[in-house]
Amino acid sequence: MKRKMILAGSLSALMLAGFTAQASDESLATDRLDEVLEHAAAFGFQHFQEIEVKGRDSVEIEGWLDDEWQAEVRLSLETGESLEEERKRREGGAWGMSEADVKLAMELAVAEGMVEFEEIEVDRDGRIEVEGRDSDGRELEVKSRQGEREVLEVERD
Repeated sequence: MKRKMILAGSLSALMLAGFTAQASDESLATDRLDEVLEHAAAFGFQHFQEIEVKGRDSVEIEGWLDDEWQAEVRLSLETGESLEEERKRREGGAWGMSEADVKLAMELAVAEGMVEFEEIEVDRDGRIEVEGRDSDGRELEVKSRQGEREVLEVERD
């Protein structure tokens, strides 16, 4: 009986460790944001709606290349090359975060304890949400408003 309990406990610990390792594969250190933004600018992004980490070596960016063309692109962080892309011509003009908005939102998230980020997104009303993890590996969401230097809400799990 004791042997079964130890085995079950060990199995549970291994499964939890695997889940934790998997979760961290979908995040990047916050100090790599500049690298992401450099690749995005080289591709042509001017406004960002969403930046999502897709692994240690790629990100998916959704945003605007100009006032007519919206794009969703998966970029290699190693080379900056497009791994997948989709472009759509849209009416109504570009919207989203500027590079400065993205950096400010990340600055606010880092001030709240974020060390790795998974996703940064903005809605049409200018509400920005940065999802990531703190130094203990706990999930952290920091919400702010575009162009403002204050945090609206912080959620810790």
